[in-house]
Amino acid sequence: MTSNDDYILEILEDVGLLQHEQAIEARNMATQEDMAVLDWLDREKVLDKRTALTALAHQFGMESLILTGHEIEKDVLELVPGDVCQRYKIVPVYKNGDTLTVAIGDPLDVDTLDSLRYLLKCNIEGVVALPEEINKAIANYYGRAAGAVDEALNAMSDENGNIPDSVQQQLVAEDDVTESDAPIIKLVSLIIMEAFRMRASDIHLEPMPKKFRVRYRIDGVLHEVDSPPKRLQSAIISRVKIMANMSIAEKRIPQDGRIQINVMGRDLDLRVSSIPTNHGESIVMRILDKAGIALGLPQLGFFADDQQTFERLIGLSDGIILVTGPTGSGKTTTLYACLNTINKPDRKIITVEDPVEYQMSGINQVQVRSEIGMTFSAALRAILRQAPNIIMIGEIRDYETAEIAVNASLTGHLVFSTLHTNDAPSAVTRLIDMGVKPFLVASSIRAIMAQRLVRKICEKCKEPYTPDEAELRLLGPAAQQLQNVQLYHGKGCPDCNYTGYKGRIGIFEIFLIDDQVRNLIFEKVASTELRQKARELGMRTLREDGIRKIVAGQTTLEEVLRVSMGDSN
Repeated sequence: MTSNDDYILEILEDVGLLQHEQAIEARNMATQEDMAVLDWLDREKVLDKRTALTALAHQFGMESLILTGHEIEKDVLELVPGDVCQRYKIVPVYKNGDTLTVAIGDPLDVDTLDSLRYLLKCNIEGVVALPEEINKAIANYYGRAAGAVDEALNAMSDENGNIPDSVQQQLVAEDDVTESDAPIIKLVSLIIMEAFRMRASDIHLEPMPKKFRVRYRIDGVLHEVDSPPKRLQSAIISRVKIMANMSIAEKRIPQDGRIQINVMGRDLDLRVSSIPTNHGESIVMRILDKAGIALGLPQLGFFADDQQTFERLIGLSDGIILVTGPTGSGKTTTLYACLNTINKPDRKIITVEDPVEYQMSGINQVQVRSEIGMTFSAALRAILRQAPNIIMIGEIRDYETAEIAVNASLTGHLVFSTLHTNDAPSAVTRLIDMGVKPFLVASSIRAIMAQRLVRKICEKCKEPYTPDEAELRLLGPAAQQLQNVQLYHGKGCPDCNYTGYKGRIGIFEIFLIDDQVRNLIFEKVASTELRQKARELGMRTLREDGIRKIVAGQTTLEEVLRVSMGDSN
């Protein structure tokens, strides 16, 4: 049952469509079978769903509409993007003056109507139609995945809308069935295809107590999308595990796998992780788009001065260059962009990664496999005997790896790596805490760059706006830099899924290690003192670089505040 079902039963009882005993039975059985009460009443032929919806609509002063056979004019359809129709399960039916009428499946869902008024910037009125007819209309007029998902589900359901156990077992047990023979395969493919189309970086399949939630991470933010029925949870998870060469029999321990798939003519790698939870296995599929790594430094978001500094650094012949930041801040992408820039035939480049996320031509990539003793440190010792010019270490996690990286840099190798620290100067303290001697840290490190990712304003719906006083107060003294500056944000459009943002760029904090800084590192000073010195020498903080990108109209004040809240100015 849903949260509104009790109220629905009360209304149906008040208008005389249900007896009290029937309402009690419907409530109990719908709860027991985890169904919406109207679906249960319709299935058991106690009350036709159309009759029930018509009665509910009249109670809320709404009309009802039979969508089957109803022709919708093209100019009306163009008023509402297909993405919005799918997200809210509505379809526009006609327009009268400034008022757009949309068909909605739940007359109690006033939140959807309010959201549409905000998104579409016009008056919205609702008429009630059967959800099944709305889904068909979306499929007919917009031709998107929602209709295909419904078609896939209907193809494997019995007359009561359930998936027989025998069908589920067949779908997960056979890997050689064709797409037409096994609609569940089509359903999983649609989930992946929609994620790619929406530019998602990962797909989250999450078992909840009464639902099977599907979420896409788009530009670093999770968005919930239409979820398959809970009854398909086991079949979908098993299908994904088969595709990733994981054991479908083992459900008690975490597993990792990989899927290679072609979507819309693009070769994608999906890194798959499963972990057991209270309500089933949770799956995360990280989408690795091979075409997305051919980035140069300008695409990362560097301004000309920072790019010039960084290009000089990656052109050095030896030393360590560290990129720091939390998980998901784009460190690996930055390292790959560096390798792309300096990957020349006269240089030998070897990487040690866990895992190897992207295959790069002309570069020797080594996969860490701790279970057989192929650790970061073991791999590093071996690759030094391969006489590389440049080494990339996925992450410095312990003293042994740090020590080898330092020694490699001091013997004529250029070393790139990452650390998990909040700002650039803290990386020095972190290495010393690991056990690396201060004089070795000072001698080997050439520069440390902290970074974060901020969402870019959508160019299609970019418009000027004025921030309120509360936002400016959060910036502190830095707010003075935004005085008399025209700021921008995205108002939301179909191209950006009404978020106002499309794509991401980096904001950077580049800490150059010169002789003055080396003396401080020798003396083992605190990271706050190092930071203060770096500021005196001209280092811009993450927030200051973010403000430059606000002024340039690339991102918003809200985004910079979100990712640099801990940054002191």
